[in-house]
Amino acid sequence: MGEVRLSGGHTTGAVLIGDVVHKPAAPSTATVHALLRHLEGVGFDGAPRALGFDDQGREMVTYLPGDTVGEGIPWPRWVSAESILVQVGRWLRRLHDATASFVPPAGERWFIGEAVRPGLIVGHQDAAPYNAVVDGDRLVGFCDWGAAGPSSREFDLALSALWWVPLCPPEAVEPLGFHDFAGRSRRLHLLLDAYGYQGDRAAFGAVIVRRARRQAAAIRRMADEGDQAAARLLFVARYFESAATDLEALPHTFWTHC
Repeated sequence: MGEVRLSGGHTTGAVLIGDVVHKPAAPSTATVHALLRHLEGVGFDGAPRALGFDDQGREMVTYLPGDTVGEGIPWPRWVSAESILVQVGRWLRRLHDATASFVPPAGERWFIGEAVRPGLIVGHQDAAPYNAVVDGDRLVGFCDWGAAGPSSREFDLALSALWWVPLCPPEAVEPLGFHDFAGRSRRLHLLLDAYGYQGDRAAFGAVIVRRARRQAAAIRRMADEGDQAAARLLFVARYFESAATDLEALPHTFWTHC
């Protein structure tokens, strides 16, 4: 059975063989597979299932059937649909609730570092449109769990807000097909309401700024260390740095007025 390259992304690609995704493994893959098995065990249906490793040492996970952003510009219209935005918020809440009880294997290793400890969940950490899978007007789930890792709920939610509201600068998202900048505050609160977020929303704005700056710094550090995938993402680092500056200048009502 032949390999079919899966489209999209700027990092190491994946191939489809039958209905199984094969992708180069990383030091964190075994821990991520333990997470995916936990999600399967608790009935979480918005993630692929871990299938181990093939004879080339590549990880194997089930394929989530549906539509993805792919490599086309602008992105599909469903990326900006409020119905999908709401489902993203609900998906994140279900994920965070499901992973709060996850017990990692001995010697856990995560792409983002950290370790599971009381008070943290395990987030996808990259639940952005380019990792989403949809079927018509239904969010199926998210693929590419390589960046998953422990964090606060807010820190994982912040990354999704940057891309789905979106809170990235106009030069980043206008070519992708988003133009309703006057509606971003409303979209942010739709996302948070769907999540069931009960925290201080102005304080959450500061979390988004921290997440954007930390994400940008991580990309730049990895690129400086010679990581070619990170080097291809330097434009994203620039977007996040610009977003952080822009978000700090927003009025208080942007974060608090529903």
